Amino acid sequence: MDDHVTMACERLMKVSPCAGKPAEASMLVNVPKLITAYYTDVPDPKVSAQRVVFGTSGHRGSALEKAFNEWHILAISQAICLYRRQQKIDGPLFLGMDTHALSVPALASAIEVLAANRVDVMIAEKDEYTPTPVISHAIITYNRGRKTGFADGIVITPSHNPPHDGGFKYNPPNGGPAETTITDWIEAKSNEFLERNLLDVKRIPFGKALCAGTTHRHNYLDAYVSDLGNVIDMNTIRGAKISMGVDPLGGAGVHYWGPIAERYGLNLTVVNEAVDPTFRFMTVDWDGQIRMDPSSPYAMQRLIGLKDRFDIAFACDTDHDRHGIVTRSTGLLSPNHYLSAAIFYLFQHRPKWRKEAAVGKTVVSSQMIDRITAKLGRKLYEVPVGFKWFVDGLLDGSLGFGGEESAGGSFVRLDGSVWTTDKD
Repeated sequence: MDDHVTMACERLMKVSPCAGKPAEASMLVNVPKLITAYYTDVPDPKVSAQRVVFGTSGHRGSALEKAFNEWHILAISQAICLYRRQQKIDGPLFLGMDTHALSVPALASAIEVLAANRVDVMIAEKDEYTPTPVISHAIITYNRGRKTGFADGIVITPSHNPPHDGGFKYNPPNGGPAETTITDWIEAKSNEFLERNLLDVKRIPFGKALCAGTTHRHNYLDAYVSDLGNVIDMNTIRGAKISMGVDPLGGAGVHYWGPIAERYGLNLTVVNEAVDPTFRFMTVDWDGQIRMDPSSPYAMQRLIGLKDRFDIAFACDTDHDRHGIVTRSTGLLSPNHYLSAAIFYLFQHRPKWRKEAAVGKTVVSSQMIDRITAKLGRKLYEVPVGFKWFVDGLLDGSLGFGGEESAGGSFVRLDGSVWTTDKD
């Protein structure tokens, strides 16, 4: 969507008087009440809003509205086990979560079902939070060169949605968000389990599931950070001596930025290391909701206020697959602007990318990308909203880059192989 259209749409929205201001105490989610609702409230499958519904790539909702409760996660986890069996996916399942309050109980529910079904599950060391791209990276890395025994994954996150929400996404062996045919099958089977009061859902107690021989610890952080230099030219960044600020917005990557800076010798400062399920440190979004949206100038007010402290600063949403960039001269950049700049740069500095590799964009993204693509002499590949449409092209090399105006991008490695494909 072009910027003038975006601004026109914003003028039609009713902006809350609280927008851009620190969250007030009355806005904060009651975490004990939320967790209690997760375990005690039972969804009614006859009510459409209480059924399992996969959106772009996952099921989302609030336990307070009986839209994301224990029954949902038990049903979806069992459906994923059946899907794996049907598709003969018998490698490990990489399981990660973000910092939303409902992520921890959902992880426990999922492990109970996965262990009962004897699925080899890889969970983070020290129960660390795991960004969505890290799960994608783990799947792709494990599956590279394999003919059998493929891995897949689950990411527990509602992305940038408000603190009272939970989310549950399935990533097949390609590492990206599951395509519609897969999510439709999982959704239908999950709702069958709900309708039958969880009959045939296998489950063992959480303590026993954690000690099961099929439950393993995995060092996601080291594996991801050590491979990052194969994607980004860290020597150039380090040599430029630019000062960088990062606000994880209390999200899953909060403990990743320090190791990245240390390993590659970057002048990078994490300006906020707080993790709080109420997200009380956020400034309120346009509609008066707390929302960890790095593309929103209202949610990004704190980082915008620090723009003169750094040469460049950036923030990520809660599962770290979207990003916002702040500069001294402009403040918060339009995603369409920096996506265009990234495309123009990358296609001129990645000589191992295929000559026929196309540029991917979603239909809502700017026509600037069309013009940049034409200038580069590349083919444009336009898809509906959702990064799942880019996965196959990134995997086979027919796409070099995929992005959309909601501030996410995926691209292939320096050597031409795929890096990561997940952005919600």
